[in-house]
Amino acid sequence: MKTLLTRYPALASCQDKIQAALALLIDTYERGGKVLVCGNGGSAADSEHIVGELMKGFMLRRPVRDDRIPADLRDGLQGALPAVSLPSQSAILSAFANDVDPRMVYAQLVYGYAGEKDLVIGISTSGNSANVVDAIRVAKALGARTLALTGEKSSRLMELCDVTVNVPACETYQVQEYHLPVYHYLCAAVEAHFFSE
Repeated sequence: MKTLLTRYPALASCQDKIQAALALLIDTYERGGKVLVCGNGGSAADSEHIVGELMKGFMLRRPVRDDRIPADLRDGLQGALPAVSLPSQSAILSAFANDVDPRMVYAQLVYGYAGEKDLVIGISTSGNSANVVDAIRVAKALGARTLALTGEKSSRLMELCDVTVNVPACETYQVQEYHLPVYHYLCAAVEAHFFSE
């Protein structure tokens, strides 16, 4: 956290929320859960980025010592923290948007994937993206925990989520610029918790 705040001192305003988000992530994985992430536009790209850092080595190598995996395959694998980027589900997203309701695309995927052990992360610079809000509402109905990354203004996601990291900016690009170091910190810290030797 010290390095994050040295490089991005404005994030001191949400330091406690970042630590609460880390605790949610760690608890999710300790309970055998997975992480589902959604957002639109740049936040969809951030969803993909977060999953990329969780599902393979980010700052650490993450050797696989799982005896179920044949020894000759282990060196080609890395320890994974299970995560799914909902924007990457293009076939079901396009089918559901066309056949049923575009606003409910992420809600449908959360309904299909999420359980009580899981964490659903909604990314929205405004905190009010309707399809992300609906996904979080479904997650809560299913008993999953919820985390939002937003801008600083009060929002629907802030009202709904267990933890909201609302970074100190309002302009979309500035919010996104702060989201990147926040989720890099979270991914590195959760990786260190599970994979440090």
